[in-house]
Amino acid sequence: MATSRSTLLPADSVGVVALATVAQAAADGIVSKPLIDAGRTRVVLFTFDAGQELTEHATPARALVQILSGRAEWKLAGAKREIGAGELLHMPPGLPHAVRALEPMTMLLTLVRERESAAPTSEDGLE
Repeated sequence: MATSRSTLLPADSVGVVALATVAQAAADGIVSKPLIDAGRTRVVLFTFDAGQELTEHATPARALVQILSGRAEWKLAGAKREIGAGELLHMPPGLPHAVRALEPMTMLLTLVRERESAAPTSEDGLE
């Protein structure tokens, strides 16, 4: 069962991970745990302490964000929106976005490249 680039799940066979167990909060920080990296798809578990943020950026991949716990303020193409536990956010490729945790938050990010392209960069989260 090989895992890809230090992910918690193997890309080539069945795997299960308990998200509540691997989600690790850091005081005044953000922790990311790559769960799987398979072909055009990458899934990453993030935990944010309250007040932590990622500044505006964009990715060439389609992004789905599932908030598992907590709430965050998202800036999506300039518009602000609060998103909380149980909600799913879809962002098309190239959408400028930023996020700030309003309280401790855990989210699952799924990135899907829609076509094969040149090697992805570290900025798009798919390296």
